[in-house]
Amino acid sequence: MSDPIDRKGLAKRFWERKPLNKLSDKEWEALCDGCGKCCLNKLEDEDSGEVALTRVACRLLDDETCRCAQYPIRHQFVPECIVLKPENLDTHAYWMPQTCAYRLLWQGKPLYDWHPLISGDPDSVHKAGVSVQGWTVSEFETPEEEWEDHIIEEPI
Repeated sequence: MSDPIDRKGLAKRFWERKPLNKLSDKEWEALCDGCGKCCLNKLEDEDSGEVALTRVACRLLDDETCRCAQYPIRHQFVPECIVLKPENLDTHAYWMPQTCAYRLLWQGKPLYDWHPLISGDPDSVHKAGVSVQGWTVSEFETPEEEWEDHIIEEPI
């Protein structure tokens, strides 16, 4: 599969030399590994604040490509979809998937070897088995009261 994220012409391992708030828009977007896990519906325990991922995907997620089918205009369909930016990462990192590059770098951790920026292969996230490719369920077909039945353990 061709990479929908433009990673051409980026400095080698730029994320190790630049703070997140100094990345260009292209560098920021390139950090996305394409796993699709941020597009899974989450359940948050009101008392503990613990967040659990479910297999229940946002209505716009294509679980074969693990991409948003309407990314440029997604807010027209899902107004609550988060636009992750360096300036709001502090308030959103806690619910991001444990394998997410944004969360890892925010925590001062390295990227995994399967990350496309390291492997050079946009499919490496799928080959490593850490994407949602082919195993989500539709939020339209799964009533919210059943989401607990679809909680997944991380990391996957």
